[in-house]
Amino acid sequence: MNDEAMTPGDRQDSIDPVTLEILRNQLESVAAEMGHVLIRGAYSPNIKERQDCSTALFDASGRMIAQAEHIPVHLGAMPDAVDIVLQKDPKPGDVFVVNDPFAGGTHLPDITLVSTIAPNDEVIGYAVSRAHHADVGGSSPGSMPPGAQEIYEEGLRLPAVRLVDGGEPNEAVHDLIRANVRTPDEREADLRAQRAANGRAEERIGELLEEHGSTLLDAFGAVIEYSRERVEAELDSLPDGAYRAQDILEGDGVTDDDIPVEVAVTIDGASIAVDFAGTADQVAGNLNAPLSVAKSAVYFVVRAITDPEIPPNHGCYEPVSVSAPEGSVLNPNPPAAVVGGNVETSQRVMDVTLAALAEAAPSKVPAGGQGTMNNLIIGDRAGEFTYYETIGGGFGARPGKDGMDGVQVGMTNTLNTPVEAMETEYPLRVERYALRPSSGGDGRYRGGLGIERTVTVETDATVSLLTERRRTAPAGIDGGEDGATGENLVDGEPVPAKTSVDVAAGSTVSVRTPGGGGHGEPAGRDPEARERDRRDGKVDD
Repeated sequence: MNDEAMTPGDRQDSIDPVTLEILRNQLESVAAEMGHVLIRGAYSPNIKERQDCSTALFDASGRMIAQAEHIPVHLGAMPDAVDIVLQKDPKPGDVFVVNDPFAGGTHLPDITLVSTIAPNDEVIGYAVSRAHHADVGGSSPGSMPPGAQEIYEEGLRLPAVRLVDGGEPNEAVHDLIRANVRTPDEREADLRAQRAANGRAEERIGELLEEHGSTLLDAFGAVIEYSRERVEAELDSLPDGAYRAQDILEGDGVTDDDIPVEVAVTIDGASIAVDFAGTADQVAGNLNAPLSVAKSAVYFVVRAITDPEIPPNHGCYEPVSVSAPEGSVLNPNPPAAVVGGNVETSQRVMDVTLAALAEAAPSKVPAGGQGTMNNLIIGDRAGEFTYYETIGGGFGARPGKDGMDGVQVGMTNTLNTPVEAMETEYPLRVERYALRPSSGGDGRYRGGLGIERTVTVETDATVSLLTERRRTAPAGIDGGEDGATGENLVDGEPVPAKTSVDVAAGSTVSVRTPGGGGHGEPAGRDPEARERDRRDGKVDD
């Protein structure tokens, strides 16, 4: 059979394992290099320091073929953005920008650029970068207003439009963006960094195409098929059955009423179906999450209970189906506010899905982690600065290990903003940055510790907090104790989990993040481990 007579599937099967492994690593290296270009080229500390961004490669049909190890909530939702762009008849040289949560986005601060990869004037794939921009307009600095009730309050909403048209910048779209944000120069610089990252991908894929010819295009499908088969094998090893769990969100920023999140996870051979029937209807506040966000959390959980060596791509998602009732908090209708859904509701979807799978995969499911991103936004209404950060906390204890202290947990994977960068870039002074003793749940294996971050604001500003697990603790498992709840304070006085307040120069803001739950009965903890806990200051004397 000659090459011309072979079907795409035949050609994929004809790639020998060594060549496929080389190509897979080269594709993943391209995605990783995109991330390096974006981070090094960005202007805002949120991207260049915290690395709140993600990059990936897609084939011509919109299937993810490789990703960098970045932000789970970004990456799992990216395919929906590419699907929207495919409906716009993309041509070589096009770069689309999108952030509309109801048309491929997640929440408005996450701006996605989708660029065609066409090294020989034929589109063979797409380079995609998503980055959290520190301000995209809206009713409060940082574009994450805790009390928002409509998406219009949350900032500039961009459907998929051409930022670059056939290689020519669309200045009208650039002008539109600049006119609707508080820090236009910073936004422009960060968008340039995203364009550079996507451009690097086209350059590198062109080089690989010259080196490998059509074998490279065959490898796109082959790596996807390989991952699908590996994930299916992992799922097939789990016991069939329907597994259920429920949890709550602690109010939506408009009321403090609990918001139920319910899930039924059905494992049937090599497939898994996740249904959120019974979850609350969409709410007035901003904890509504587009279905793409719910899907990204489920995909993350599936990856967490399967072999981490499986290459992350579209094949990992094919055996997984996710559904949520239309008009629910996990599949809202516009013009619902959604900015908190991406950062907080995604965490609860992950928590409840992991809890449901604890029976099916007990050796792989940890106790509850902090269950929140602890969003802190400080900025002035004049547009001089906008600081945004998510703050780490306790990771839940694992079946055979303690939880980790003071880390980003779950759907985020960012770094912290270094004290030096904060104090150099912003009118802020860090007074305290430390682990919280005794915040991790006791158990045979102890939950990780939360963090306390105290900042003095040296100018009049607006402080916004969007947090969870302030009254419902991260759950222990298998007899382990719960982790400590978090707490927010302004000038030493407790404030709600979701609030926005104007403060005067000299005010202090403290965020005390939750600890992780413990795993196993506390009586089973090794005495030497308890002594280390006391010696290392993990527990109060």
